[in-house]
Amino acid sequence: MGMRVKVCGITRLEDAQLAVELGASAIGFILWPESPRFIDADRAKTIIQALPPFVTPVGVFVDQPEKHVNDIATQIGLGAVQLHGNETPEYCGSIRHRVMRAIGLTPMTDLASFRAWPASITLLLDAHDPEKHGGTGRTVNWALAARVATMRRTVLSGGLRPDNVSAAVDAVRPFAIDVSSGVEARPGVKDPERMRAFFHAVDAVRA
Repeated sequence: MGMRVKVCGITRLEDAQLAVELGASAIGFILWPESPRFIDADRAKTIIQALPPFVTPVGVFVDQPEKHVNDIATQIGLGAVQLHGNETPEYCGSIRHRVMRAIGLTPMTDLASFRAWPASITLLLDAHDPEKHGGTGRTVNWALAARVATMRRTVLSGGLRPDNVSAAVDAVRPFAIDVSSGVEARPGVKDPERMRAFFHAVDAVRA
């Protein structure tokens, strides 16, 4: 199985279609209104309905009410929910879809704390930012991320670009990778050439 890639921050159908054409396993939609990559539920649903089978639509939420998350996920047909705020394991357990929980990785992160998360929850490692909650373009400590990846299923995010993704995958060996700002022309709008270059670099290290 090759490296799985999620392209996040999608707001346009043509960007989703290109990501799928290039080999994306998942397409991410930011459903948190404070994000510069925010997409409303109706627009996201239109793009989701155009996705082919076996490509997972993922909705990103930040500290939003459980009922809201569950309702939107069902309404627009999400395959998974990605949580980027201060959601607890108990909160995650109330979500009726598969869950990815973003963790802001810092040098002070206690790796033992990762064991508090049920195995059913996939952890996504991102640069720590209590305001932007992702999409910062900053990389995480890959050596620390690699240790997490040996413990459990891990998605690597944070500052991945065409020029560093090969080294990141080699260093961390994650279950999957997540890219957003590294393939953008501007927030919410992908750059086709950067997308192609990114997937070309990933293809070079696919096992």
